[in-house]
Parts: sequence; structure tokens; C-alpha cells
Amino acid sequence: MSGDKPAHSESRAISTDLLYKEEVYAIIGAAIDVHKELGSGFLEAVYQEAFEIELAARGITFIAQHELRITYKGRLLRKTYLADFFVYDRIIVEIKALDRLTSREEAQLLHYLKATGMHVGLLINFGSIGRLEWKRMALTKGLS
Repeated sequence: MSGDKPAHSESRAISTDLLYKEEVYAIIGAAIDVHKELGSGFLEAVYQEAFEIELAARGITFIAQHELRITYKGRLLRKTYLADFFVYDRIIVEIKALDRLTSREEAQLLHYLKATGMHVGLLINFGSIGRLEWKRMALTKGLS
């Protein structure tokens, strides 16, 4: 049966590629360096400032405390969302200083992605002891 097509199609292989893979890698690399230097135990504001310094040192474009517009049924709301970081003009980054990330923080980021129309977000937790905890979340067409 050498004429049979392979089980995985070309389009499926393409769709499994991570969106903004290199950008996410660079952002997480910066976060790892901040965590190595500071460890856990500080307030979120300390990590916010240190992460700003690290992103800038690496030449990564970002806006800290960036106001993002939220839409409802195609209409802009007066209420806005303040992202901890808006990186590369396309990735929302939320930082935390918690013992561990929970489904609450994950749900929060998914809601922000959906409300703003962004596709990729990162949750970065500097508070977990021993290692940096992070999650990449992507809003797919099926969720929007």
C-alpha cells in the first residue's frame, strides 16, 4: 500500500505550529533571568519593574501597563483592560507573584484575550518557590 496517503495531512502539520513561538521564547527567557536574579518572595510590583529592565536590555519591544480596548458585540466599551505588558504589539503578558497559578488566573487571561481580540497570552508567576512558573495560552477561532 505504498500509494496510500500518510495519516497526517500537510495542513494539519502546519496548524500545529505555535503562534509567535520565537517571541514567546524570548519573553520567557527574560522572565527566567529575572527569576534567577530575584528568586521568589517579592511583591508583583518588584517583578514588574525588573521585567521591564530585562525586556529593554534584550531589545524586546513592549509597553508596560498598557491600556487595551474591549469590545462587546462589535462595540468598544468605555471600560478598558490594563495589561501588565503588551509585548511585540501582539502578546499579552500577565505577571503574578503567587504560590502557584490557578484556574482563576488562566480564566482571567483567556477572558482578556477574547475581549481584546488578541491571540496569544502568557501568565508568568515569579512567586513559586524553586522555579519560574509560566503558561502560554492561545485563543483559537473555536473559542472566539
